[in-house]
Amino acid sequence: MSEALDRSENIRLLRDSAAAIVTATDLKRIRALRQQDPGFDPAVWRDMCDLGWVALRVAEPQGGTGLGMQEYVALAEELGRGLVPEPLIPCAMAAQVLTGPALAELLSGRRVIIPAWQERANSLDVAGDTTVAGGRASGRKMFVPMAAGADAFLVSGRDGMALVERHAAGVHLAIERTQDGGNYGTLSLDNAPCTPVAGDMSAALEEAALATAGYLLGVMERAFAMTLDYLRTRQQFGRPIGSFQALQHRAADLKIQVSLARASVESAAVTLDSSSVPALRLSAVSRAKARAADAAMIVTRQSIQLHGGIGYTDEYDVGLFLRKAMVLANLYGSAHLHRGRFAATAPDDDE
Repeated sequence: MSEALDRSENIRLLRDSAAAIVTATDLKRIRALRQQDPGFDPAVWRDMCDLGWVALRVAEPQGGTGLGMQEYVALAEELGRGLVPEPLIPCAMAAQVLTGPALAELLSGRRVIIPAWQERANSLDVAGDTTVAGGRASGRKMFVPMAAGADAFLVSGRDGMALVERHAAGVHLAIERTQDGGNYGTLSLDNAPCTPVAGDMSAALEEAALATAGYLLGVMERAFAMTLDYLRTRQQFGRPIGSFQALQHRAADLKIQVSLARASVESAAVTLDSSSVPALRLSAVSRAKARAADAAMIVTRQSIQLHGGIGYTDEYDVGLFLRKAMVLANLYGSAHLHRGRFAATAPDDDE
């Protein structure tokens, strides 16, 4: 009971601390950062590091706070409400693997180190064909999130992992803009110098996928709340349009989508905190990510439709939530991929 109370208090404190960064009712900061490099505010990023968020899943002996996935998912949800673009999830993924000075620099906010692990679209293979042997790295990594702001990359390969400096010889980074105004990078390595890193990022990838599901939960909740406010205030035929039964039914359907996504995401976080059984952990993450990705797209699209013509204008904020959902729905595995993995890993008695 005491542990449950401590966890609830930790979650409450994290949500409260997020108010220093997340301004859900004022998206001017988010708009100003769109289509700009690096796509996030370095000063805000340092504030997030000072709050200990990047270190949340790092063990205490290594300078972290050692909190659980339930706390991490709750924080990600709050960030999703405010569409926070700072790269907490990818950097927290790197923090779980790094040690020594590289980890200290990442946790302090002095350096941004982002994992580069994906070589093919819609894949969860963290190795691929990249080589990182003999102090040299060669290969190509795709879909590196917020790569424009990276100082270095944690590169995975078939031989292990390595740290590669962004501006090292043999490193080429191509930046592409994403729908939400952020960016992805394609990292090409041609015999680039690298520093070997021990360990495996597979477990960190699973946690990043679940944290992204938590972020998507925050995105859809905020979009839905904005839609309810609009339905209550927009007048037609002398009364709020939210009083029309057809729109009430549509809003109820969206509420169900949000509630099911929350149940799945929170259940998966409990599983990762309490179970060491690989199949249970994989199936829980896949169920949550598939549910959150599908629900976020349904809720944000319907939210725009329920706003009418104004919802389709770029100047109206609800559209920002659809753009974010479009980018994150496939990150760390699409709903289709995770449904397939869930079918392959879920226990027979899983409901």
